[in-house]
Amino acid sequence: MPFPSITTENGRRRQDLLNLLGMLEGQLEKLNDAVTQVAGNYPDVQLLLSQPGVGAVTALAFVLTVGDVRRFPRGKQVASYLGLIPREYSSGGKQRMGGIRKQGNRLLRFLLVEAANIAVRFDPVFRKEYLYRCHQKHFTVAKVAAARKLAIRMYWIRRTQTPYPQVLSSRAA
Repeated sequence: MPFPSITTENGRRRQDLLNLLGMLEGQLEKLNDAVTQVAGNYPDVQLLLSQPGVGAVTALAFVLTVGDVRRFPRGKQVASYLGLIPREYSSGGKQRMGGIRKQGNRLLRFLLVEAANIAVRFDPVFRKEYLYRCHQKHFTVAKVAAARKLAIRMYWIRRTQTPYPQVLSSRAA
């Protein structure tokens, strides 16, 4: 006899959790709409949205965190500013690289890694370099390397004011 009451209670709990999930999805949709609306006020965000994997939240966070891109002469300095460059322990002519420095905005670093995961799926150049790096190092190292490459590409998109497909051809020339 106790089994029907347990299944009824489990069913009620499941229904409560599904109702809560529906409510949270509604709130999340409102927040995404608000971020998209704010992102429309920044013209650089629209340029960054041309890059596969970069959404409104990532583009807005990049624009607001990095600020004026002219203060960085090279893309490597942007990656260093965001904490995507590995530590270096060098002595006696021997170079040893460690983990990333983790300086800079933690949220933007997280967003760049997530955006790089998506860019790897939709951008063949990213995929090729990511898979090559996965054969050499651990996949987490490859993810951070892809995030670094994405940050540098986003820097160049803003610096040259050209959308994604053209920024690759202009850098190669």
